[in-house]
Amino acid sequence: MILLFTVLLVLTSAIMILLVLLHKGRGGGLSDMFGGGVSSSLGGSSVAERNLDRFTVGVGVIWFACIVALGLLKAYSGN
Repeated sequence: MILLFTVLLVLTSAIMILLVLLHKGRGGGLSDMFGGGVSSSLGGSSVAERNLDRFTVGVGVIWFACIVALGLLKAYSGN
């Protein structure tokens, strides 16, 4: 069970990094460096940004649940 949550934590961590980098920056950040010209030519669709926000929050909730579950499993397993 601990292995399952550990693998899920690693996957959600990698997805969270990618999702945060995909968000539209408010200045000269990493999102401008990786495809800033592409996002500006698309015009910044508000529906796409809203869906990206929702997906990021969903993955963040799963990530947080994995952290809590791993903490509880480690506390009660005695290791």
